[in-house]
Amino acid sequence: MSSLTSRLKTAVKRVLQPQSKPLKEFDYKTLPWIDKKDADIKGFVNHYARNKNLSYDLAEKLEFWRKNGYVILEQAIATEWLDQLWSDVEELFEHNEKYQIKVQVDLPAYAGQAVQEARALPREVLNGKHIKVMDFHNSSVIAKRIMLHNNIVSFLEAVFGERVVSMQSLLFKWGSQQAAHQDFAYVVSENPSHLAASWIPLEDVHVDSGPLFYYPGSHTNKKFDFGNGMFFNHESEHDPNDFAKYIEANCERLGQKRETLLIKKGDLLIWHAALAHGGDAIRNEALTRKSFVSHYSSINAYRHHRQAPHGEPIRQTINGADLFVHPKLQDHEDIFKAGENM
Repeated sequence: MSSLTSRLKTAVKRVLQPQSKPLKEFDYKTLPWIDKKDADIKGFVNHYARNKNLSYDLAEKLEFWRKNGYVILEQAIATEWLDQLWSDVEELFEHNEKYQIKVQVDLPAYAGQAVQEARALPREVLNGKHIKVMDFHNSSVIAKRIMLHNNIVSFLEAVFGERVVSMQSLLFKWGSQQAAHQDFAYVVSENPSHLAASWIPLEDVHVDSGPLFYYPGSHTNKKFDFGNGMFFNHESEHDPNDFAKYIEANCERLGQKRETLLIKKGDLLIWHAALAHGGDAIRNEALTRKSFVSHYSSINAYRHHRQAPHGEPIRQTINGADLFVHPKLQDHEDIFKAGENM
């Protein structure tokens, strides 16, 4: 057994099995190469085969990522692709009775049953605030192609030093207004440090529409202890509100200033598993913040679909990265086909 395989199996065991000693930090031995002290970015880029025909300077972006925990890729996605994605979403909203696609409803009336099928929701709820469309990429060809666009895959493959695997996606029409958090506490990869996300605006972002905010450099901060380690679950003694308060106080103590993401349609943000971020307040209720969020891991750290954790997934490959067919919605796979011609 190779040392890499052994380390990864140890990381998986720590996440999936009960801990006698709660995990409170990422395991340094299994960190992505770029998060280690001796990371040689120049040397890596010189030997990275995918460093061709990119819309950005890879070495510059990797250096920025290492320091800040995120990058912005300007005009990295064709706006026609983004328009097609939203056209697919509008079809879902207007003819929801056809679709079993899962939607999270963050309204008191749905407490305890927040995840619903689109076809079960009143249209005014589905097209209103407090809605997150879950894993729409499984049903939409263009969503898949955006999620695993070459500009995204090339960067994340460089960050992980391994083949990229997409994990899940969320679509928003309105700002999330989510409190400060770090993704690793909620989004489970078998190796928690092999996790990243992209945030893609489907329209220009307005300061009053509840834009994303983040704290540059916070990806290196000490992790919050929920009372049973750094992952939030049913055994945690502290809740997301405690998590948010800790993050904000710690960032302020360290002089890490909160920044607001005001980017244009066609731009995208990619962020580190531990970057502190959230959704600002919506100050103008008439303004939407249409956006597409995806989470990613690496081939050795995410080997099973979360809906079938013990089964071998059905894979699709785009730009040298993998995504898994939804094991429980295979009849909905790629039913929005307009992106095939783009």
